[in-house]
Amino acid sequence: MKREPVHRRSCLTLLGGAAVAAPLVTHAQQPAMPVIGYLDLGVPETQTYLRTAFRNGLGETGLVEGRNVEIEFRSGNNEVGTARREEFAAEFVRRRVALIVATSNGTARIAKAATTAIPIVFYGGGDPVSDGLVASLNRPGGNATGVTSIGAKLAGKQLGLLHELVPKATHFAALVQLETPFATTLIADLQAAGAAIGRQIDILTAVSNREIDAAFARLVQARADALLVTTGGLFETRRVQLATLAAHHNVPTLYSVRAIAEVGGLMSYGADVSALMRQVGIYTGRILKGEKPADLPVMQPTKFEFVINLQTARTLGIEVPPTLLAIADEVIE
Repeated sequence: MKREPVHRRSCLTLLGGAAVAAPLVTHAQQPAMPVIGYLDLGVPETQTYLRTAFRNGLGETGLVEGRNVEIEFRSGNNEVGTARREEFAAEFVRRRVALIVATSNGTARIAKAATTAIPIVFYGGGDPVSDGLVASLNRPGGNATGVTSIGAKLAGKQLGLLHELVPKATHFAALVQLETPFATTLIADLQAAGAAIGRQIDILTAVSNREIDAAFARLVQARADALLVTTGGLFETRRVQLATLAAHHNVPTLYSVRAIAEVGGLMSYGADVSALMRQVGIYTGRILKGEKPADLPVMQPTKFEFVINLQTARTLGIEVPPTLLAIADEVIE
């Protein structure tokens, strides 16, 4: 008779202990929220549309920033050289982020040099195979995959559109971001494209904001009739500076991204960058959910956008040929 209360007390103590311990066990088993390290080149204020597109793609896989995933953004602020990006990549590796997003081929190479274990998803304009990011487009291998705008391969088409806009022009110039891994190939393509239409083409280079100003000064001194601004992370982030300089010097200019035409640039022809960054977000979500970068082929654009800013054309006193207006994907009035 006396043992029953003791037995009952023992049971209550065990149950009470289990009740107290249960929340602790449940809490300990909750998975930590994955952290994405996002590394770009430009000033954050100029990257809003790309970051929004990335978040949209991530959301399509069910991942929402602040709810079930965290994103740590680091920006190179258009600084010349790689030291700052190397520092950020090393920081991400030390923190053991779940994945690194790199918004240029050069930045992706820095991330890849910092880690062979953490997955990397990149967006770039050059050839990721020749840049050493992947073994092949269909079978990337290793820890990196992503999308390429193939912007470096569009020089011939872009120069042709510019020539059609100003058919009497005899002296063209092209602005190239010299720091990009594919700059040498791009310059060779530009020279070949100029020779194909029988026109002189001067190559201007820049790796910083000040060098963009200096390039336009050389352009004016050389009396170039028109300018092609090629693909490059620096140029995407300095779009207002480029559009303003071209208008100030009254130089007909074609750009590689529509965002520059949207802020006053005359024309643009290139891949839909927002769609590519959305795909970067989708790939990021798929990898965080278990897929391997080695198994996800590098995506290439299937659509290219040709945009004409008629308001800028009127300001420059340029009459856009009907043939160009007819093939434009968008005409900004």
